[in-house]
Amino acid sequence: MELRHLRYFVAVAETLHFTRAAEILGISQPPLSQQILRLEQEIGTPLLKRLTRGVELTEAGEAFLADARQIVQLADQALENARGIARGISGQLSLGFASSVAFNPRIFTLIRQFKERYPAMELLTREENMSLLMQDLQEGLLDAAFIRLPCESSKAFNLRVISTEKMLIALPRCHPLSGTPTRGTNPHWREKPW
Repeated sequence: MELRHLRYFVAVAETLHFTRAAEILGISQPPLSQQILRLEQEIGTPLLKRLTRGVELTEAGEAFLADARQIVQLADQALENARGIARGISGQLSLGFASSVAFNPRIFTLIRQFKERYPAMELLTREENMSLLMQDLQEGLLDAAFIRLPCESSKAFNLRVISTEKMLIALPRCHPLSGTPTRGTNPHWREKPW
């Protein structure tokens, strides 16, 4: 039994007419009738009663229709799933997060945008320390990871900076360095004391 025979039968059973089913399927009516006859011969029982104007389902045809619809639907879904995975719009994506970046607002925004763009993609996330994330990436257990640089083992991977953060130091007002600019900053910049 071929999948196309099931598709043919479902079309005839839903329209209750060979000519209309043939038009829907994009084939001529005589070959459609022949394929349905072959299907009935293979099953060993009539599925349709041929009438002067259209057809009726036999009891066996009604039972077969429910299963045939399910099989055709599953085959279509399997095809769509495979195509979606090949196009990268469905399937699973394993993401790792270093503990220090898990609450970065840019990451939340990226994940939300990804879910909106690829609703069929399942995101599998987990939080680990950076060395374990790098190891899991190397072993193929993760597809991508959000980490904080510098990370020595990250040199083996393609990296893309998605966010930079200004690092500040908090000092008591009375601390001797509270009014001193830090190295690498604008020497004229000074945060007002508390």
